[in-house]
Amino acid sequence: MDNIHEKIKKMRMDKKLTLKELSDLTGLSSGFLSLLERGSTSIAITSLKKIADAFEVDITYFFETPEVNRKFHISKREQKKFWIESADNTFTKLSGQFKNRSLESLFITLQPNQQKQYDDSHLGEEFYYILSGMVRFTIDGEQYDVYAGESIHFPSKLPHDYENPLDEQATFLCVMTQILF
Repeated sequence: MDNIHEKIKKMRMDKKLTLKELSDLTGLSSGFLSLLERGSTSIAITSLKKIADAFEVDITYFFETPEVNRKFHISKREQKKFWIESADNTFTKLSGQFKNRSLESLFITLQPNQQKQYDDSHLGEEFYYILSGMVRFTIDGEQYDVYAGESIHFPSKLPHDYENPLDEQATFLCVMTQILF
């Protein structure tokens, strides 16, 4: 995932687009796009989705490793951190890579007093196992406080969100049937 910025720049150049033209297509500022292409800033998944749509590619294109068609074992050194919506929360991809996989697994670190910025609702299922701290899930309007050593599993079609209402970091494992990357 370290080369997302290189892929974006290469695609823009291949399509003979200026930064301004890509900005117009995505709604992202030219300055942000310039920083991104130089690898000087991180990108939220929602912004990356706008770029993928502008280039008419699936968002997974930015996370594929061309020389590897399948990869089952992910060593600690290969686990890559990334950010979604908030630079305070880190996500680490744990899943292997192979055709037609149906599970996505992530290690998530949620900083003290942090909350996702949006409710989610999509096809599939989600399973979370809390490793440390406590995470408050809101699923279909009902709150669940899930502590270290506990888990929660629900259909993803229900509106859902989570937060860390405590003054300590929370870490947890997420396994879902929605493939992100």
